[in-house]
Amino acid sequence: MNASASSITPANRSWQRFKANRKALFGLGVLILFLLAAVGAAQLAPYDQLAMGASFNPPSATHLLGTDSLGEDIFTNILYGARTSLIVGFCAVITSTILGTLVGATAGYFGGIPDTLLMRVTEMFQILPQFFLAIVIVALFGSSIWNVILVIGVLTWPVTARLLRAEFLTLRNREFVDAARSLGMSDFDIITREILPNALPPIIVNCTLQISSAILLETSLSFLGLGDPNVMSWGTMLHNAQDFFSRAWWMAAFPGLALFLATLSLNLVGDGLNDALNPKNI
Repeated sequence: MNASASSITPANRSWQRFKANRKALFGLGVLILFLLAAVGAAQLAPYDQLAMGASFNPPSATHLLGTDSLGEDIFTNILYGARTSLIVGFCAVITSTILGTLVGATAGYFGGIPDTLLMRVTEMFQILPQFFLAIVIVALFGSSIWNVILVIGVLTWPVTARLLRAEFLTLRNREFVDAARSLGMSDFDIITREILPNALPPIIVNCTLQISSAILLETSLSFLGLGDPNVMSWGTMLHNAQDFFSRAWWMAAFPGLALFLATLSLNLVGDGLNDALNPKNI
């Protein structure tokens, strides 16, 4: 029995705690459905993305979620919108995490002048009005999906930087780091192989929460007409529905519901990961 208990790894214990959280499992299930919808949009969509029929058809057996003012199938557009939202969310967070890791790890490990300078830069980015600045940058440089991803990534890295800096400040004087130094490991190896793996849990949790924030920011830009006109987005669908609330409620209700469920699922998964990866529970 002791041998069996000792064979359980920290990853297995974390998974067991995550599975015990019903809200987190529900969020994970919904998130998986959205991922499948995004990947298989072309196969799952009942109509071609550019197909047009009768306008303002209410939900029915022919059009499950109705049609919009152009006669496009709303269910089809929601599937393709899921692809856009998740691409923006994940790619923007990858960008911000890379930037935040570089800044936070450097500041937390070396301390002193590098820490002071990098934290001042971080604070400068934190006080910027992100949404307003995103509007200005996208308006100036174009609203392609990759510009939107880059803008969101560049504006949201400070949270990751501060989290990682705090972790590095805590871990850099631990015994295993001193042992690595005594073995002659370089600073780069100590950062990447010794400290960073131990600092990942709060970063993983933060990433799930930042994905939902990135999706909301992209949706807001698209709602204002600053999204990529070449791709379908839930924000674009809401933008197109704003003049038809009283005539065709489904045009706004279903994209809004999809946005709500996607962000809710990410936040539930984030809360579950926070409980599962909390060092106090290991």
